[in-house]
Amino acid sequence: MISEHAVAIAGGGPTGLMLAGELALAGIDVAIVERRPTQQLAGLRAGGLHARTIEVLDQRGIADRFLSQGQSFPTVGFHMIRLDISDFPSRHNYLLALRQNHIERILADWIDELGVPIYRGQDVTGFAQDDGGVDVELSGGQRLRAQYLVGCDGGRSTIRKAAGIEFPGWDPTMSWMIAEVEMSSEPALGFRSDAYGIHAIGKIEDSDRLGIVLTERQLTIGGEPTLQDLREALAAVYGTDYGIHSPTWISRFTDMTRQAAAYRDRRVLLAGDAAHIHPPMGGQGLNVGVQDAVNLGWKLAQVVKRTSPIAARVLRNAKAQVALRRMDASTKALNDIFTELLGMDEPRKRIAGEMSGLGIHYDLGEGHPLLGRRMPDLDLATANGPVRVFSLLHDARPVLLNFGEPGRVDIAPWADRVRQIEAGYDGPWELPVLGTVAAPAAVLIRPDGYVAWVGFGTQQGLAEALTTWFGPPAS
Repeated sequence: MISEHAVAIAGGGPTGLMLAGELALAGIDVAIVERRPTQQLAGLRAGGLHARTIEVLDQRGIADRFLSQGQSFPTVGFHMIRLDISDFPSRHNYLLALRQNHIERILADWIDELGVPIYRGQDVTGFAQDDGGVDVELSGGQRLRAQYLVGCDGGRSTIRKAAGIEFPGWDPTMSWMIAEVEMSSEPALGFRSDAYGIHAIGKIEDSDRLGIVLTERQLTIGGEPTLQDLREALAAVYGTDYGIHSPTWISRFTDMTRQAAAYRDRRVLLAGDAAHIHPPMGGQGLNVGVQDAVNLGWKLAQVVKRTSPIAARVLRNAKAQVALRRMDASTKALNDIFTELLGMDEPRKRIAGEMSGLGIHYDLGEGHPLLGRRMPDLDLATANGPVRVFSLLHDARPVLLNFGEPGRVDIAPWADRVRQIEAGYDGPWELPVLGTVAAPAAVLIRPDGYVAWVGFGTQQGLAEALTTWFGPPAS
């Protein structure tokens, strides 16, 4: 028996779940194939949501589900330096500490409400694509037929490899052990550094378990470390293994950094770790995956044939943070300079904007500073009363906001795809990193919350932007 869907997603982690939600909102028949029999995750993994990711969730009306279960902090980290973002113009100018198992559970509940089926306990074992779609084979013997297949199946992506998409980048130079364990004796909590790098032990909330990250003395590639490996590494750094026992999870990561040479091969696409991997400094991996999904979802729903991933800059700043973790005298001197620089206002805002995702800028050409940046979540005055910008994006549809004379902007040929709102706003227009910008007469907002066109009293360029992003005018 063959089950048919418009889109099949391989992988039910944060990226796959978010993408499924985006497609479902657009009315697309989407299904997920997930190897785990339940959403349960071994270990807590990623530990937080950055400001722009929270904004993205707010754009879909589900941010409160996450905020109610996490803890907010007004800073983001670059290397070992905490950068304050509490003065950034956003309703969510903070980092939300929330573990990946909770994030996945909340997203899974959301897509269940949207009616997305999940083929659990199964892997994609192969696929064949033709001009009309993709035939997908599952490990349980079942077969799917989809118009598109999206690989959200992690750094070792089966989909990417089977599609023959190259994965160039930088080979690893350092490796770390990471684990969640219990200990018989009280450990030395916090960070510790030695000639080999930085190590850390910390308590995991609401449990007796501890999280450990240890820089390995020599690069080790492949193979999961054993409890004995962890004991020996702990003893080498701390002089004792603290009687570690009952590991929930032991793993290893490196500073390998790679990005797919293409995010698409005909009817097969990639998102999240399947498309780019980097060391987890700054906690950006999960966040970039969720933003990948939102960036891709509305375009795939429209069968637009290109993506605009933000991963390249994340890979760059992750590599910079790895470089600063080396413990030689030259790197320590460089670290001192970075600490001094990031104590200054402008460098802090620049790097914090990048880490939080609030400073993301798509190059959409010359024009108003808003062009290609996230639309601020303004409190608008409308004929139907006060409304927040983000609430207009809950259904993942594009919106044109006209702040000028009512009826001056005409998008009738796109009215079936783009919602137009006559709005008023009297306050300052503030953007993270850039500061105050001139108030526009109109803005066209993509479903992912980024500004695709800015008007100054004329419609110049509007038809072109509408056609580029949302298709030709209706006849």
